[in-house]
Amino acid sequence: MIAPDRVTVVVPTYNEIGSLEDAALGVISQGYRLLVVDDGSPDGTGRLADELAGDHELIDVLHRQEKQGLGPAYIAGFDAALAAGAEIVCEMDADLSHDPAVIPVLVAAVEAGADLAIASRLVPGGGFANWSMRRRTLSRWGNRYARRMLAVPTRDMTSGFRAFRASGLPRLDPGSCLANGYAFQIEMAWRAHRAGMTVTEVPFTFVERTHGRSKLSGRITFEAIWLVTRWGLRRMLRRGVGGARRRS
Repeated sequence: MIAPDRVTVVVPTYNEIGSLEDAALGVISQGYRLLVVDDGSPDGTGRLADELAGDHELIDVLHRQEKQGLGPAYIAGFDAALAAGAEIVCEMDADLSHDPAVIPVLVAAVEAGADLAIASRLVPGGGFANWSMRRRTLSRWGNRYARRMLAVPTRDMTSGFRAFRASGLPRLDPGSCLANGYAFQIEMAWRAHRAGMTVTEVPFTFVERTHGRSKLSGRITFEAIWLVTRWGLRRMLRRGVGGARRRS
């Protein structure tokens, strides 16, 4: 069993002052370390994170000067967590759409042999709460498209609630990822599959945020569609060329 304080939960923030404290206390109440990566939030989220860190030794804060995207924030958090000796590194949103009570399930999956454990909305037992039918359909369609284009069995490629075995993270080379937005989650899951890692999905219910505003935008959605299409077409082209060579 891995000691709880050897688990670091990385939480990127940008204008999440309304929910950060509850999310942070939910993490550290279980003995896990929390690393807040704040991208210069103008609403005071960074200052609140510093106050929480001053009151709780399990909380650390990494300040970045400007909003640079979800992917770069996680990459910076991963580097800091690995440097501090974490054995499991988790991803979690600050808006309480990810229930901290699910973290032990993800940790247990890694302890049981998974290199990457994903809290999945799209496996039996998982789901969405307070989401419109339009958003549910978009999420399901996006995941189905990514799964087919990239030939990956993982059902919830876009879930941002997950846990990595720390020793496997360097093999995925997060720093070379192309995606800045939510496509970062797809890219990392795809890399884990290509690396032959064990990926496990555990069910969880995604709950719509009650504080702040979603960071999902048209630009981020376009980035995901463009990158998945690009990667998928290249994969198919390589497979076609390889097949032609073998037949000849």
